[in-house]
Amino acid sequence: MNNHDPVNLNHSNEHCDPLTSERKSHHSDKTKQNLISRLNRIEGQIRGIKGLIDKDTYCDDVITQIAATQAALNSVAKVLLEGHMKSCVVERIQEGDYEVVDELLTTIQRLIKK
Repeated sequence: MNNHDPVNLNHSNEHCDPLTSERKSHHSDKTKQNLISRLNRIEGQIRGIKGLIDKDTYCDDVITQIAATQAALNSVAKVLLEGHMKSCVVERIQEGDYEVVDELLTTIQRLIKK
């Protein structure tokens, strides 16, 4: 993550507790707003792609826009993953819960599968 995307590590452990029925994220309001802004832009990109297809735009141009949208989604995933690793994963390891490592590996595998 860059300096523009700070991750707030001040959160309660209940957010990361794997034993609670509903785990929650740990992001600061600033980080959440950043993520929502990125996702809003991605939404706009997808609407744009639909418009390109509707207008019979040249396939290569549509594919270029799809690739840009995928890169933007990957960027959102990186922000989320970094925050997760710096907070929940670290906390759970410090508490002796090493199962989080397998969970993290599964998550990373899903991200790089694409």
